[in-house]
Amino acid sequence: MHRYDLSDEQWARLVPLLPPRKPRTGRPNHDHRPIINGIQWILRTGAPWQDLPERYGNYKTVSSRFYRWRAAGIWDCILATLQQQADQAGRVDWDLHFVDSSVIRAHQHAAGAKKGTQRRKRSAARGVGSAPKSMSAPKARANRSSSS
Repeated sequence: MHRYDLSDEQWARLVPLLPPRKPRTGRPNHDHRPIINGIQWILRTGAPWQDLPERYGNYKTVSSRFYRWRAAGIWDCILATLQQQADQAGRVDWDLHFVDSSVIRAHQHAAGAKKGTQRRKRSAARGVGSAPKSMSAPKARANRSSSS
């Protein structure tokens, strides 16, 4: 076992929450334990998938399992079940472990940013004496001078 891999106790709590290793059709999945340890390694280090140590298996297999389970909502179900079990055992103090937007600060660039592209206004001084940008501009000038 490596430093941050799941302990036997953690693994025993997690196994009943995982999908079966042998799906109804197709080949059996690779063992869940090294793959989950590999996913934890990636999430902990922030390294790209290609840098995953070989002891966890092929990085394509590990990343594929992570993304498929995320799309299927398996990670959400695991988290909800573990939270429920911990709450029933009295190991969660919701006053301490509750996080909402008033606790998390936004990044400094998240405040006051304007959405979309900003269009610069043409100054009136710039338009005097400059060439028209479209064919309708000379007509508009002619109409203004003839109506005066």
